Amino acid sequence: MSVRMAVFIFLMAVAIPVMGQEVTWERLINSDREPRNWLSYGGNYSAHRYSALEQINRGNVGQLAPVWIFPTGELRGGLNATPLVADGVMYLMGPMNRVFALDAATGRIIWRYHYKLPEISIPYQAGSRGLAIGYGRVYFGTVDNHVVALDAKTGHEIWQVEVEDVRQCGCNITSAPLIVRDKVIVGGTGGEHAHRGYINAFDAKTGRHLWRFYTIPAPGEPGSETWDPRMLKYGGAPAWLVGSYDPDLNLLYWGIGNPSSDFYDEFRKGDNLYSNSIIALDPDTGKLKWHYQEVPHDMYDFDSAYECVLIDYEKDGVKRKLLVHANKGGYTWVLDRVTGKYVNAYPHVDLLTWLKGVDGNGRPVEMQPVPPDKETYVCPSAAGGRNWDHSSYSPRTRLWYNVGWEVCNLIRPQKMDPVEGKPLFGGSMTFIPPKGQQSYGHINGFDPLTGERKWRYLTRYLNVASLLSTGGDLIFSGDVMGEAFALDAMTGKKLWSFNTGASISGSPITYEVNGRQYVAMPTGMGSLVGNLTTTLWPESEKSFPERASTLVVFALPGK
Repeated sequence: MSVRMAVFIFLMAVAIPVMGQEVTWERLINSDREPRNWLSYGGNYSAHRYSALEQINRGNVGQLAPVWIFPTGELRGGLNATPLVADGVMYLMGPMNRVFALDAATGRIIWRYHYKLPEISIPYQAGSRGLAIGYGRVYFGTVDNHVVALDAKTGHEIWQVEVEDVRQCGCNITSAPLIVRDKVIVGGTGGEHAHRGYINAFDAKTGRHLWRFYTIPAPGEPGSETWDPRMLKYGGAPAWLVGSYDPDLNLLYWGIGNPSSDFYDEFRKGDNLYSNSIIALDPDTGKLKWHYQEVPHDMYDFDSAYECVLIDYEKDGVKRKLLVHANKGGYTWVLDRVTGKYVNAYPHVDLLTWLKGVDGNGRPVEMQPVPPDKETYVCPSAAGGRNWDHSSYSPRTRLWYNVGWEVCNLIRPQKMDPVEGKPLFGGSMTFIPPKGQQSYGHINGFDPLTGERKWRYLTRYLNVASLLSTGGDLIFSGDVMGEAFALDAMTGKKLWSFNTGASISGSPITYEVNGRQYVAMPTGMGSLVGNLTTTLWPESEKSFPERASTLVVFALPGK
């Protein structure tokens, strides 16, 4: 027997015992019963980003210390991904479609897979945000617009399909897929290109394409009258983040992004459905069940692409099935998730110029015009009142935790003729602080229905990492200067921090192996937020710790 073969057999013998039972559909939709694991992007299919684990709590979190780190070996893109954990095995995606299986207690590599990217120009290289696991497989989308399935035990590729030629569409996949029953469902980018957005479903076993929902109606379909006919093929409206799912209602919820061109609207008069909308689909067929548009005729690049948080809200003996959704424009909408009807809306940022409020149906009132021939000051900026960083809901505290950014911009529209697959941004922008003050950020605890703010934690710089809430009544996150921290979920008081040495823009998770609770914090920052930070806070340029993509894992000592 060769030395190489002996080493391989040894490694497999070590790796196989930590591979637990298959992650089935039943386990995925009941993942709240398995707090030791983190089985999907949002922590559960309601996008709560919450874990009931409580070994680490308000009383002992100050003792938290790093126990292992794992560098992905990549210097660009930033580690934006959400790690997944199933039965002691962590699955992690690096910025440029590298996938790793790790021993979740030690960081030891079990297998690795490097997706080979073509040597072509690829848009939206914002880093990959994660994976989906199920049926003995690991699924992910690629920045050259493919969907791939790997064997969860070996990392060997099982199938790979091309969604659309990236050179033709100017689009790709930067977010995690969502498994719903026997389907792998995924959206894509394209909101700043001449492209027609869509959501696709593939057979989880074979990769066969099952259905496609276009986020812009075809000519003659309901909603097509809200567009200039010239833009029905090129109007953007991408589904570039991850959806949610209610198994009781069998409804799939997805947030849809902005129309193209972002700032210039000569070719898209009207409300531009289903851009800037929440849509509910039948996951079996891809058929639309209902829609709700938050920002009709968006002129500010205010995507509605963020997570749809599903909350069962009870007050005075009345139970309501709600969908809570933070819009990029600094407003949060609350809908009845059964019907899609408007329930409430409230701001989650302090500075808003683009609207005066909402009417009785939740439609924005007195939206700010963006004339084509001059510069317009708009708050919040096109970077958002927050961006893709995920909120969190704790069923213990019954509070919804969300990030806010106080940054404005100057918009300069520019006419651009649509050419299929080519950029169609329709102008430019300059990020600036609010008039008369410095930019700042904050994390808030809200009543999810009324929007009543229970507490606020102010941040000097923008908090671009997702939030994690736990059964220990803690909120975990991190900032652009590399500080991982924990807040009291009841008061917002900072209880712990640790400087990781690299900017944090990913999504922390918590999990348990052999009775020990861990908190995993992805680090490493993409250049967009780095440029934004050093532009708004010039003094940060010398100390801004962008650095390589590394996962830092914490635990209590002696456990």
